[in-house]
Formats: sequence, structure tokens, C-alpha cells
Amino acid sequence: MTIRKIVKHPCEILTTPTKKVLKFDRKLATLLKDMHDTMLDSDGIGIAAPQVGESIRVAIVDLGEGEDIIEMINPEVLETEGSVIDIEGCLSFPELYGEVERPFYVRIKAQERDGRWYELEAEDYEARAILHEIDHLDGILFDSKILRVVDPSELENEEEEIL
Repeated sequence: MTIRKIVKHPCEILTTPTKKVLKFDRKLATLLKDMHDTMLDSDGIGIAAPQVGESIRVAIVDLGEGEDIIEMINPEVLETEGSVIDIEGCLSFPELYGEVERPFYVRIKAQERDGRWYELEAEDYEARAILHEIDHLDGILFDSKILRVVDPSELENEEEEIL
């Protein structure tokens, strides 16, 4: 189990678009495992490579509770629909929570750790988490999308997990 340090805002790597992954090797597999371990250790449900200091197009979403871990390498958004506002947080912004508007539905294309392409459709919170992480890969941070900052005391009755 390797826990990496989470890059906190402000840091240039977080606002710089990432590079496409070209090599699908053991180093990539190790990064994916380290990212997952780091995310779980920080009580997150998603993490992108720039958040652990790697400027490449790799992100993970893990909603837990029997759901499959979504590993996204070189993800592309193919389609979105609808709109919903919900509260988000981010591992790179400790103690910042806010209401963010995102599509209710998303269809993406991404690569597996072995380089094979797949498509995935998601709705609601899963779509929100996927889009939050893809934003990280494009150098877009959730604080730029906040409609209303939410005081952490408002979250006391909810188990908010961090994207």
C-alpha cells in the first residue's frame, strides 16, 4: 500500500492540461494502485493523476458499496444530457465545499490499463464524479464552477465523500 501526497491548490500542475498516456506498462499499473490507495486513505471517491503530481490523463472513480472501480485512461466525453446541482468537495481543496451544476448523464470513452478502449454511461452522482475527475485532467478545478459555497457545518447530517 503506497499513499502519495495529495497536491493541494494552488499548484500549477492542477491547472495544466495533462498529457495523453502512450505507454500501458507496469509503471502505469503501479500509479493506478497508488492513486486508489491514496484516494481511499483520504476518504475520497475520485482522484486524478495531477492530484498526486503526475500530469497524465489518468483518473479513478470508486463509489464503493459493491460498485466497480472505474479506471479512466485518456477519457473523452462523448455525450452529456440534463442538468443537476449538488454539493461537491475535492481532495485538493480541503474544507471547501460548494454547489456545482453538472450534467445528469454522461457517456465517455476511455482506455483500460491494458490499452483497450471501452465506453461507459453514467447518471447522477456517478456522472458527477466522472466529470469532476475529467475536469482535473483538463486543468479545470471545481472551485471555478461553484454556484454557492457550502459551509462544512451544513454537511454535518450528510456523509459527504470527497471527489
